[in-house]
Amino acid sequence: MNREQKRAAQKGGQVNPDGSQTAVRDRKAPTQHLKSERTKPMQFLREVRAELKKVAWPTRDEVRRYSIIVLAALIVFTAFVFGIDFLFERLFRFITDPAAEGAVGATVSQLSALAKSHY
Repeated sequence: MNREQKRAAQKGGQVNPDGSQTAVRDRKAPTQHLKSERTKPMQFLREVRAELKKVAWPTRDEVRRYSIIVLAALIVFTAFVFGIDFLFERLFRFITDPAAEGAVGATVSQLSALAKSHY
């Protein structure tokens, strides 16, 4: 057993500070849990109704305000994702389309023709 394991055993109470095993504790027999009676459907519904009365429900103005905030955020983020998608699509087409003027995706024959014309 290495030092790390000894320290862990000591912290867990399995080993005394001098390294000897601790006395085995007697474990209690597990207690039997009595089966609780099932709640009747009407009792369940009464309890649900009582719990729902305790809830702090938002007012109509709060619901309207939060709904507007959520819809505005949805529109802003949708427009942002659309814009990023549009820009990346244009960039991708610019890089890969050899017919585009000034495009990076020129073919090898176009590059070789350009090189021959300069020499």
